[in-house]
Amino acid sequence: MKALVIGDTGGIGGAIAKRLRDGGGEVTGLSRRDGLDLRDQASVAAAAERISDQRFDLIFNATGALVVDGQTPEKTIRAIDADAMAAQFQLNAIGVALLLRDFSPLMREEGRAVFASLSARVGSIGDNGLGGWISYRAAKAAQNQIIRTAAIEIARKHQNRIVVALHPGTVETALTQEYAARHPTITPEKSAQALLDVISRLTPADSGTFWDWKGNQVAW
Repeated sequence: MKALVIGDTGGIGGAIAKRLRDGGGEVTGLSRRDGLDLRDQASVAAAAERISDQRFDLIFNATGALVVDGQTPEKTIRAIDADAMAAQFQLNAIGVALLLRDFSPLMREEGRAVFASLSARVGSIGDNGLGGWISYRAAKAAQNQIIRTAAIEIARKHQNRIVVALHPGTVETALTQEYAARHPTITPEKSAQALLDVISRLTPADSGTFWDWKGNQVAW
């Protein structure tokens, strides 16, 4: 397998890249270390151009953040800050749209190819029973709509391409360390293996859907 892991210096992205390499895969990694900034569309376009001669069986987006520019999740709508909300959308939604715009053309032309992006169960509108975390939830919900819409468009020309959102579980990373105490956690390595197992079972009929690390489909 030839794979591109975007965000390979993070906990989940690094574990995904290692699993793929350990399995004999050829992995290209991209991150802020390489000058990729999802909040700068010129940076995203330039990163894609640098590897435009390559084609991938799997493009895995492991980027995202719960705390952006030091702004923690709101507990109430009264705490909404417009700039903080815009920053969430810029990274967790618009950034993913830019990745799809510039990197989905690098999916292999012949045979099966997958673009998988880390979302979060809290971005599910149908699964929201607790409220709170409005900016993060809304940004992830927007990402989910972007994934769904891109999948429909891409399938019109490339029926063997699969575009999906994935929930990795509550993983023991820097992103969750302040919030994980109230939830069962899993290691990045366990999440990575589980997510790759889910990806391995996907078919083109699954494109435009949302899955958790246990292999269960998540409501939009």
